[in-house]
Amino acid sequence: MAADIHEKNKSDFYTLEDYEKVSKIDAHLHVNTEGKQLLHQAEKDNFKLLTINVDYSDFPSIEIQNEVASNLSKKYPKQLAYVATFHMDGWDEPGWTEKTIEFIDKRIDEGAVAIKVWKNIGMDFRDKSGKLVMIDDPRLDAVFNHIKKRNIPVIGHLGEPRNCWLPLEEMTVDYDREYFTHHSQYHMYLHPELPSYEDQMNARDNMLAKHKDMIFVGAHLASLEWSVKKISEFLIRFPGSYVDAAARIGQLQYQSLKDRELVRNFLIKFQDRVLYATDIMQMNNENAEVFANESHKLWLNDWRYFCTDDEFKVPDLKETIKGLQLPKSVIDKIYRRNAEKVFPKFKSM
Repeated sequence: MAADIHEKNKSDFYTLEDYEKVSKIDAHLHVNTEGKQLLHQAEKDNFKLLTINVDYSDFPSIEIQNEVASNLSKKYPKQLAYVATFHMDGWDEPGWTEKTIEFIDKRIDEGAVAIKVWKNIGMDFRDKSGKLVMIDDPRLDAVFNHIKKRNIPVIGHLGEPRNCWLPLEEMTVDYDREYFTHHSQYHMYLHPELPSYEDQMNARDNMLAKHKDMIFVGAHLASLEWSVKKISEFLIRFPGSYVDAAARIGQLQYQSLKDRELVRNFLIKFQDRVLYATDIMQMNNENAEVFANESHKLWLNDWRYFCTDDEFKVPDLKETIKGLQLPKSVIDKIYRRNAEKVFPKFKSM
């Protein structure tokens, strides 16, 4: 009898051997080249991909990003969908709102499944008076209202991880230390004259309070990555919102190192609201074969964390962590069904 119970319980969870068998979606990455290797690796790993355009100076222009993403979505219609974005350039000029809505409509009509807003709103872009434009600026309301009418989601990378406001030595994960070492312009600890972490979160929440019916995905765990309790509060306050885990799984691992059950229970409780994502970034200057192999390793490592109770090392932490071993039903939602719900195109892929 005991053996039968053990086998029944064991069948409730996926293993490493199940990795390639289970259909999965990476709901946040950036493919800025039309090379084949990453798509072929994703197909082998049983992943569909959501590539996201961003108004980011380190990336190609928005127009080039859109062309690459659109071409890939047409070339691989059963494997890849894409998210468009819009320019803040011309903000102070007459007709910016109308031109932006027209631009967004064109992207949606071409196949974009969502619109992305990035941290340049609130952390970098300024109007002609030199004032930072925040995401709750009334001039953006018409844009969000139109996106809502088109019945597609907004994906928001607003603010940064709370580590961004700390000195490098006090940051909790290696990913943040490396990123802000090389992107000091976004390391807010060095820029105390700019809005605080709380200012960024308040602006995001003010915007969502004005647009309660808008489908919203808080990228990077909605920049609340440091506390699953805070993410819970956010999801309860804004029931039409979701979060993706892009580039913040290390923060979940940091918390589960201290309290594994807290993180595990959070993901089980909010299993309908969390999307698996990585924030993988592929550029033309990457060695495509090496990049595809590294992506495979990352995907497999994350699967091990969420699906098994193995003890192992992860890139972001010096300590050994223990996997969460989430039930199959939870994994299926986080890795696929939630993305299919938010981005219905995936259902037909």
